[in-house]
Amino acid sequence: MPLSNPLKRTLSEENKSDCKKIRCGEEHKKLRDSDAEEAAENLLKLAMADPQSQKKANFSALNSSNSNGINKTNQAVGVSNKPGTAKKLVIKNFKDKPSMPANFQEVTWEKLQGAVDAIHSSCSIRYSLEELYQAVENMCSYKMATGLYSQLMTRCQKHVRANLGQFLAETLDYEQFLKLIDNCWQNHCRQMIMIRSIFLFLDRTYVLQNSSILSIWDMGLDLFRQHIISDKVVESRTVDGLLKLIERERNGEAVNRQLLKSLLRMLSDLNIYQKAFEKKFLEATEMLYAAEGQRLVQEREVSEYLLHVDKRLAEENERLLLYLDQSTKKPLISCVEKHLLENHMKQILQKGLDQLLDENRISDLSLLFKLFNRVKDGLKYLRLEFAAYIKKTGRVIVVNPNNDPEKDKDMVQQLLDFKDKIDNVILECFERNDKFINSMKESFESFINQRQNKPAELIAKYVDSKLRAGNKEATEEELEKLLDKILVIFRFIHGKDVFEAFYKKDLAKRLLVGKSASVDAEKSMLSKLKQECGAAFTSKLEGMFKDMELSKDISLAFRQSLQYTNDSIDLTVNILTQGYWPAYPLVEVHLPSEMLRFQEVFKKFYLGKHSGRKLQWQPTLGHCVLKAEFNNYTTRKEIQVSLLQTLCLLLFNEADEYSFSDIKTATGIDEQELKRTLQSLACGKARVIYKNPKGKDVNDTDTFHFADDFKHKLYRIKINQIQMKETQEENTSTTERVFQDRQYQVDAAVVRIMKTRKTLSHNLLISELFNQLKFPVKSADLKKRIESLIEREYMERDKDNPNTYHYVA
Repeated sequence: MPLSNPLKRTLSEENKSDCKKIRCGEEHKKLRDSDAEEAAENLLKLAMADPQSQKKANFSALNSSNSNGINKTNQAVGVSNKPGTAKKLVIKNFKDKPSMPANFQEVTWEKLQGAVDAIHSSCSIRYSLEELYQAVENMCSYKMATGLYSQLMTRCQKHVRANLGQFLAETLDYEQFLKLIDNCWQNHCRQMIMIRSIFLFLDRTYVLQNSSILSIWDMGLDLFRQHIISDKVVESRTVDGLLKLIERERNGEAVNRQLLKSLLRMLSDLNIYQKAFEKKFLEATEMLYAAEGQRLVQEREVSEYLLHVDKRLAEENERLLLYLDQSTKKPLISCVEKHLLENHMKQILQKGLDQLLDENRISDLSLLFKLFNRVKDGLKYLRLEFAAYIKKTGRVIVVNPNNDPEKDKDMVQQLLDFKDKIDNVILECFERNDKFINSMKESFESFINQRQNKPAELIAKYVDSKLRAGNKEATEEELEKLLDKILVIFRFIHGKDVFEAFYKKDLAKRLLVGKSASVDAEKSMLSKLKQECGAAFTSKLEGMFKDMELSKDISLAFRQSLQYTNDSIDLTVNILTQGYWPAYPLVEVHLPSEMLRFQEVFKKFYLGKHSGRKLQWQPTLGHCVLKAEFNNYTTRKEIQVSLLQTLCLLLFNEADEYSFSDIKTATGIDEQELKRTLQSLACGKARVIYKNPKGKDVNDTDTFHFADDFKHKLYRIKINQIQMKETQEENTSTTERVFQDRQYQVDAAVVRIMKTRKTLSHNLLISELFNQLKFPVKSADLKKRIESLIEREYMERDKDNPNTYHYVA
């Protein structure tokens, strides 16, 4: 039976003593029945012990039964007392039933009616609950249950109708009205529980056997519903009052939540919650949040608005827990989400997402994701705006319309920082959502390739700066993590061959000049590139490392061949395979005779072991260690310099002062290269020669003389060659070599496709090339390569259709 919990607890405590009386009555009846059974059992024992005394025993048993007032007493008759046979006792009912007193029904109902009226008027009952319960049981036993139920319902109906008048007074405000109806409902429930406890036998027998009639409790609910709450005035004022209380609470006021809970449970128990209250409640909720959403989304910042939405959702969930019926949960929460979120998703994202991401506001972004995850297509819109933000911000980092070298200098570091920031947002705020991760990858790939070739070049140079000696910014572990991050950015670029070209050029400098910070880091990076792009991508890079290792063995063998000579020069030569290393321009300089002689000695040694090979010397890549004496030969130092610096310094063994033109003539070094070389010797921190006039730049009219007073705290001093910033010509040369390699790849791809297909239209051929080529290429460039292959007779045009090509075997 559905009962209101507070009422059930209260009434059960009040009726505890009455229920005890009822249980005592039941136990008394059980005791009487057990006395009859005990009498029959004693009679059976007497008969078996002495068959002759059977009649006497029967008579005694009958007297005993009658004296105990048992209605259904049994009579015993003995059968078959032959020796050796079983003895049997048969118990039979009395033939006559006790007669019912005259006017029994009227007297009993009058007693019960008085009890019902006393309960309705909250007065004391004249009779004990045990006696009243027994009266109901007796009436049911004599088949008076139908009339009893009808009389009880009539009596309760009369009482309920009498309560209606108090609710029709217009002087009551809505809160007083609600308290009044709640009080009436509480009294009604308490009274029906008391009445049901008295008429419990009727409820469990007659009502239970007749499905067409209501139980006593349900009858009480039905009467209250019909005669009180279904009245239009009462229902309207009740629902309106409830809505006003909830509205006040939504506006921040403190209201009587217990009253709300009790009345809403009343509507639910009366089965009119959905019909009378829920529809109007949802309509009021929709009006409130529709207006609130339109207003606040304009007035407030996005972060404030999101906090307000989250607060509103929490409040409504709290109401559901405290007093609303759970059937209201889905439509109520959907209503809040629709009018505060779903209808304003685009406006929220366009107004504040960029700001939240720019300022890296993790908590606000987490809340945004949580709220948008509640509504249909919320994450879809968030993901699209997130991708748009990445493309827009990344484009600012990558695109450099003015070709500002300072901006390009920081591009890779900015990309790494931006990638870390986006990864952290996806991890902390977007719950590592796979769709957001894919959108991030697509967005990075989109904006980073809007500027062809340059990102790949700058990434290679950034790796060079981190792997070069002197980089003490990170430990080996930190460097390894940095290389992993760089590799992630590398994955997004299309022009990986451009990266390879510049990386190879920088790697060659690091290996040849001995500027590599760590061989392990170099090989680790090479392993990562191999895993990412395949063995073909790194084959030349691996060949460079192999050349360096072989060169060590060759130099060791060469020294051993010279161990019996007394030459003062120690020569170390690196043998480079031309196909592995970058193409260096051949530079002619005037070497001292001692160096030329040693070159010939090494050439003879090497060709003696490897006949058929050709050696080409690259003086611009060489470096030397010179022994120098200063302060009138009293101070000795070792100076580590490049070969070109060496040629300049050796001149001062012959004279103390030279002009710029004299040095240029004597060394044969290119003018621009000579200026950088002299600048490093005369204008740096360690100045082993002086320039006249003084200044940072070297001019054609300058003169130079030996710094005999040179002082330095170290014995071995390394004077770095001033590296000229990569010239446009050198950069263009590297890019052109990449483009030339691409042309070969395009030609090979065209021939491979045509050889397989034999005949193909122009559009299909272009489409196949775009699918096969791994670097960005334009249709116009492909068309030029096709024309070139036609000219070289690898393929031909169809005579009837110029847009169709045939392969020429």
